[in-house]
Amino acid sequence: MASLTASATAHPNIAFIKYWGNRDAELRLPSNGSISMNLDSLFTHTRVKFDPGVDEDRLSLNGQEQDGVALQRVSKLLDRVRKMAYLRTFAVVDSENNFPTGAGIASSASAFAALSVAASKAAGLELSESELSRLARTGSGSACRSIPSGFVEWRAAERDRDSFAFSIALPEHWDLVDCIAIISSEHKTTGSSDGHALASSSPVQSMRVADAPRRIDICRKAILERDFDALAQMVEQDCHIMHAVMMTSTPPLLYWQPATLGVMQKVLTWRAEGLAVCYTIDAGANVHVLCPAPLLETVVQMLKQVEGVKQIFAAHPGGAVQIGD
Repeated sequence: MASLTASATAHPNIAFIKYWGNRDAELRLPSNGSISMNLDSLFTHTRVKFDPGVDEDRLSLNGQEQDGVALQRVSKLLDRVRKMAYLRTFAVVDSENNFPTGAGIASSASAFAALSVAASKAAGLELSESELSRLARTGSGSACRSIPSGFVEWRAAERDRDSFAFSIALPEHWDLVDCIAIISSEHKTTGSSDGHALASSSPVQSMRVADAPRRIDICRKAILERDFDALAQMVEQDCHIMHAVMMTSTPPLLYWQPATLGVMQKVLTWRAEGLAVCYTIDAGANVHVLCPAPLLETVVQMLKQVEGVKQIFAAHPGGAVQIGD
């Protein structure tokens, strides 16, 4: 039997309306819908080779062999692909990120989006965008949003076949920039998968989920109308609510560091002074500072002056996952 090989490249995404908590943990059916933007200059490139010469799945991440939970999650998704393709062969997976892994910059989103596309292609499957999104979702919920292009919405649904992401606007619709202020590039002590499981222990979560449709409608409208002020208010509010859930879970999750708050306070001051800028924070210490593209250099230079900011990545809206090198 010949080896079956394919590769894919996917971008991480930054959620404007957050995904936090599952109604079905096994299938990663979300408690609420979400909206995000793909990040063009950041990517994961993954190569999958179904190889009859190996007797177990193997995973290399940035040149380092992986085992434990990381390998288990990859094998679980590969099992889904093998089942669909009537394939029994184990796979060798090589994956590389050009940004910090496991630090709250959605590395699992781009990783499982790229893995889903590369693995299904290598297995000989021809899946639609919605089918690929559903597959990626089972590896990492936010990965479903890294399959389509640009600005993306993931609708909450009670059934597997109905829970996938789709594009609501292409990258060229609105040239926003995400200036990611790196406070820490260390791997999080509590990963997002474990954090999702704690969401329901917070008394804030039920309110957050019930109010999500309102926030999604406002955010979607702001994107479609390119209304930065409306986007800024809703993005920050949604971020605060999600972190309130984390902080009031049992045990609590406290991802913010002093420099995280420092950036947040600076951004609020800059906007009050008339600068079109806002922030959001995923499950980590790093701060995503959004602004229109013409303000990119100004915002980067201002962020460099904030104590505790170690590095800055800048990303415009990114495209869909791509097959090949």
